[in-house]
Amino acid sequence: MKSILGVISAVLLAGSAQAQVAPPPGSPAIVPINPSKIILVGDSTTAVMGGWGPSFCAYHVTSFAACVNLARGGRSSGNYRWEGSWNVALSEMAAKGYQHTWVLIQFGHNDQPGKPGRSTDLKTGYPENLRSYVRETRAAGAIPILVTPLTRRTFKEGKLVKDLEPWAEATRAVAAEMKVPLLDLNRDSTRLVEALGSDYSDRFAQVPKGTAAASGAPTAPTVPAVTEVQVQPMAKPKLSFDYTHLGTEGANVFAAVVTRELSEAVPTMRPLLLP
Repeated sequence: MKSILGVISAVLLAGSAQAQVAPPPGSPAIVPINPSKIILVGDSTTAVMGGWGPSFCAYHVTSFAACVNLARGGRSSGNYRWEGSWNVALSEMAAKGYQHTWVLIQFGHNDQPGKPGRSTDLKTGYPENLRSYVRETRAAGAIPILVTPLTRRTFKEGKLVKDLEPWAEATRAVAAEMKVPLLDLNRDSTRLVEALGSDYSDRFAQVPKGTAAASGAPTAPTVPAVTEVQVQPMAKPKLSFDYTHLGTEGANVFAAVVTRELSEAVPTMRPLLLP
């Protein structure tokens, strides 16, 4: 009996043999599209599994724009460059075929003190790193957009702890200095979390507070269905409850906030954005 992989290969080969490289004679004139690209650069609060970026790319960008999430957990404005992730972003900016390429840049969480190998100096290193990202983005022919860091959702004595405000202010200053569009996500996320309160904001975490998954306890492994295809082990997300990272609900909420801010800060992007 043929394996399922053999059937899939046969179908794909048959389809490729019948593919046309040009429209048939007499077809209506084809109007070329003018695609754009949006690149997300930042830390875990933007990245897949913990940030607003996945919901933004999935639900708020039309099919006329490629949305590439290059944010990575544990990265600051310093080690994102030092490890080579920024070079990957520059390569994406250099890709041809796009009318416009916008680069959203959000750091701050891991630039704070006490993070060995990641922390940067608030008065010198952090703003200069942002300036370098802006200069190099422009040199690559892309358009930089700075984003202030998403607030944490930590409350003490009923008041939200605004520990990222100094990094947000430094980001605002660089944006004003270099005339870069700014998304003030820190301001808007702070206002939203304060309005909703601690209990409601806990819903934005990766997993519900008080569950086994929230405490890091292992969950029972799922048993794979029997198939003819041997599936190799896949990556396993590390989910927990905290006041920084986002689950599905949190990602959806803050992706919508980013989209609204983007439509206001960069009006030319509105045709590519979905509310």
